[in-house]
This record gives sequence, structure tokens and C-alpha cells, in this order.
Amino acid sequence: MVKNLAMGFVLISAAPGREKDVFVEIQKIKEVVELHPLFGEYDLIVKLDAPDFNRLGEIVVDRIRKIPGVIDTKTLTGIKF
Repeated sequence: MVKNLAMGFVLISAAPGREKDVFVEIQKIKEVVELHPLFGEYDLIVKLDAPDFNRLGEIVVDRIRKIPGVIDTKTLTGIKF
């Protein structure tokens, strides 16, 4: 079992009308722990767990940002005590 040492929260802005499509695609990412729609400046918040921060970055850059309808992301990284 690989211990996940990196945790991140990703705030996502989606194109108008594409929020649900982005939500559905993000659900397919295995490292997603939680996914919630939001009202306000951002449309979705995603909690990710990954084995390290490099992998966390790859998920954001190579998976989430490439989903059609994603306009912008803001990633907040955390650690586990």
C-alpha cells in the first residue's frame, strides 16, 4: 500500500454551462477524494490525495486543466500531520 503524503485542494472555474460536464470528468480521476460544486468565484472544489507533490502537480496540469470547459484552477497544497 502506497502512503499518500501529498494533499491538495483545487478550486476550479468552469465555462458557463460546462460545470456539470467538468464535474463528471473530474469524478473519473482516481486520486479525487472529494468533489463539491460551489457558488461564487469558483465553480468546483476538489480534494486530491497523491503519493507526492510531483504527482499532485501532474494531476492538476495533465488531467484537470485539460478537461474541456475548465477555464482556471487554483491549487492549495497541504500536508498530513
